[in-house]
Amino acid sequence: MTALCQGRNGVARIDTLITGALEPGQWILSFLGAAREVIDAERAAQVEDALLALESILHGGDSTDDLIHTAFADLIDREPQLPEFLRPTPTQGATS
Repeated sequence: MTALCQGRNGVARIDTLITGALEPGQWILSFLGAAREVIDAERAAQVEDALLALESILHGGDSTDDLIHTAFADLIDREPQLPEFLRPTPTQGATS
């Protein structure tokens, strides 16, 4: 199960075993050649902003503080959240 996907580095064949079949036009978050999650356009834009900010920092671009507050605004002033699939279920925390 794979899909041809257009990304920031061109076209790549992406493994879709985790997400299942994809529809044309869907946004995905991929890592090391595998689709990890189907996301919406807003989330895709956030990821793109973050990646551009990291590239700029690595190349000595704009002020680091400004980039962090702009590109990672959704992470400022909040606690980290586990993805849904890593959160404990109600029965996992119970003791007898």
